[in-house]
Amino acid sequence: MTSWLGVALLPSPAHQTAAIRLQNDVGGGLALHPPLSPDGNLPHVTVFQGPFLDSLDPSTELDRIVTAVGTSRCIALASAGVVYQPTGWVFLSLERRPLLEKIQQTALEALTPHLDRAAFERSKDVSQFSDEERESFARYGYRYTGAAYAPHITLGRAEETVARELVRSVPGRVHVPEGWVFDRFSFYVMGESGAHAEIVEEVALATRAGSGSPSGVRTR
Repeated sequence: MTSWLGVALLPSPAHQTAAIRLQNDVGGGLALHPPLSPDGNLPHVTVFQGPFLDSLDPSTELDRIVTAVGTSRCIALASAGVVYQPTGWVFLSLERRPLLEKIQQTALEALTPHLDRAAFERSKDVSQFSDEERESFARYGYRYTGAAYAPHITLGRAEETVARELVRSVPGRVHVPEGWVFDRFSFYVMGESGAHAEIVEEVALATRAGSGSPSGVRTR
């Protein structure tokens, strides 16, 4: 059976709250969908997502990713602003640090053997994808890998002209925090429009007391 799952970085509690508030502020009374919530659709930065075969063990692969990346500290990322993404998407864009590229490459190496390629959405309209995004989608079934990788928190989706206008009006209307902190990795069930609907596995980033050595702390 095919399972639609993803790997993500989750923000610290304070920045989770900030992301939910930012979605509301950017929407300005016009609800962006799906709504972010601390009890359901969590704000997150997707590392990779797609359809997987039963051969995938989320616990094993998440541990492998965290161990290979070798970071024990929370990951701080600078905001690159609220941006529009075809079609109808509103993103909080984040800096693309080499560490994030390493995280995604590690995830791809671990997860690619378990992809259910027969479940890729071959009929999806990719006419507004960049060349790099089309190549990524064809190879992995996910738009943002390799050269097309675009770290972001999805703030939601709206009708095309509405999304463009909301993004255009952000400067001077909405305060966008300059820095964001992420303290957990998660394996999650994909919901509406790829949302982070349910945690399957979660590993907190922590440092073993007194040693400074990496130690992933499983919180679920």
